[in-house]
Amino acid sequence: MCPIGYYQIMRNCTDKKQHRYQMVVYAEKNGVKSAARVFNTSPPVVRKWRDRYNSEGYKGLEDRSRRPLNMPMETTEAEKQKIIKLKKKYKRMGAVQVKRLEKVHRCPRTIRKIWSEAGVGRKGRRKKYKTKQNLREMKKKYKLYQKACDDTKDLKDIPEYYIQMKKKRLPQRQYTHREVSCGVQFIAFADELSLTHSTIFATYINQHLERHGLLPKRSIRQTDNGSEYIGSWNAKKASSYTREIGRIKGQQHSTIFPGAKTCQSDVETVHNLIEQEFFEIENFKDREDFFNKANTYQMFFNFERPNTYKENKTPWELAKEKNPKLKKKALILPPIDLDVAVRNIALCAQGGNDVFTNPREIKKSC
Repeated sequence: MCPIGYYQIMRNCTDKKQHRYQMVVYAEKNGVKSAARVFNTSPPVVRKWRDRYNSEGYKGLEDRSRRPLNMPMETTEAEKQKIIKLKKKYKRMGAVQVKRLEKVHRCPRTIRKIWSEAGVGRKGRRKKYKTKQNLREMKKKYKLYQKACDDTKDLKDIPEYYIQMKKKRLPQRQYTHREVSCGVQFIAFADELSLTHSTIFATYINQHLERHGLLPKRSIRQTDNGSEYIGSWNAKKASSYTREIGRIKGQQHSTIFPGAKTCQSDVETVHNLIEQEFFEIENFKDREDFFNKANTYQMFFNFERPNTYKENKTPWELAKEKNPKLKKKALILPPIDLDVAVRNIALCAQGGNDVFTNPREIKKSC
């Protein structure tokens, strides 16, 4: 006699049909009641599986669905198709979010089940390397200077540079401009972080871009929400930096979402590179020597340094592919000392001279 109950065996059994088949075969030879005693169940159960086996064969020993014939709350096919379309629309959003946004009347569990049956279920968080690959492909499609980023960097947190900065009165801030599709970089330096300095640098860049016809019909200059770009947080009018960017027809100043620092990853990457390749290894005699070496590094970056994330090509090679008529002068712009530019603007205010050339020549022009 089987010491374990029939229903307990069914709960733990991996192949219910085989166990029932053995019970049916035993019942055919020894009778229903004898099989019920041996398999520790009741005669009606033995008769049920015996009759199903005789009418349907081995397949009849499977469990039958207990789904009711009439289901008033059953999801209609039209509603299922609508829920499936919502998944294709919202892609990586979960059932709870989709239910809230679209006011779906089904519970999140039902929504997930419909997605799973349709083969459009959530595939999990996208891998970081995959996201980067997708972004690179999108940036390749940009026109030259369709999008550029401006940002600043505090140089006081570089140990190898800090002592030199203090002893030789070297710049304490870096202003960086980087074109997104090809990685062209222009830099400037100052001791202060201010809206005036960033506006002067924007004018310096704009004059260069206009001189060489680099800007397309529509372009974006992106920055963070720092006061050096937008001015006061509660200002009612556009800042001088924003007005300078908008001075060129088709060029627009755009800021990132608050806290979305990854949106500035292109220019932040440059900050890390220039720290490793320039500030940590170079020694400077004085401020003039600093700007000479900064100009050399910028030339190296734009013309000689291959970018492993951009097919091992230099910014010049990538820019040349997008604009075959481009001349090298378009990627040559000496780093400007913004502190000198601010002082010379005050000196030249009445004369109306162009102060946005080489900062060492500004004083002479006055």
